[in-house]
Amino acid sequence: MLTIIIRSIIIYLIVLLVFRLMGKRQLGQMQPFELVLTLIIADLATIPMAEVAVPVLHGIVPLLTLVLLHFVLTLISRNSQKFSKFISGKPIIIINPKGIDYSALKKLNLSTDDLFEALRGCGYFNISQIQYAIMETNGKVSVMPKAEFSPATNGDLKNEVKESYLPIVLVSEGKIIKENISLAGLSEEKVLNIIKENLCKKDTKLKEVLLLTVDQTGQAYLQLKEGEGKSFTTERLVKI
Repeated sequence: MLTIIIRSIIIYLIVLLVFRLMGKRQLGQMQPFELVLTLIIADLATIPMAEVAVPVLHGIVPLLTLVLLHFVLTLISRNSQKFSKFISGKPIIIINPKGIDYSALKKLNLSTDDLFEALRGCGYFNISQIQYAIMETNGKVSVMPKAEFSPATNGDLKNEVKESYLPIVLVSEGKIIKENISLAGLSEEKVLNIIKENLCKKDTKLKEVLLLTVDQTGQAYLQLKEGEGKSFTTERLVKI
């Protein structure tokens, strides 16, 4: 009995260390490959705890191997957009200004009941209040309400409102998102010019840029990996 208790404590501490090293979040915030690793780790941890005949080392080695695998997959994902999309997918717009995108729902294998449940979880009960809804890669739904239905609504305050537009990520962690710049009707050269024109450091390299987003009206946000974010206005994008 004492042996089982000691083995359980050892495995518990190892699993705790594993998740601390992975640095990951709540279960619902994990990417698909992270969730798979988590489930495997949970299963592996129970074997050396209950089976006295199995050496503790035979339980620890697979756990540490999975940690190493996690770091490798994360590193590749950060450096390869194609690989990241392959193992984690990409955010998908399921509601746009025209309404529900039924083809996107079918692609995600979601029913309208699933959609409404997710929207209610975000605090919205009426599709007409929503400008955009996006299914994130971790399974969560993000909602951008129409301007008049935003918190502390301008409609209640009788203010003139302008429509909301979805910001497009043009650069993320030093990499140009080619699919998005094509959607925005921009070229890589134009994106680089936007960065240079709105930074004090004219010799800034693309790999130093953490994030660049632009919406249809030309409202942009730019931040370097080392430095504060900056909001500015650039030329309007093509209608999306």
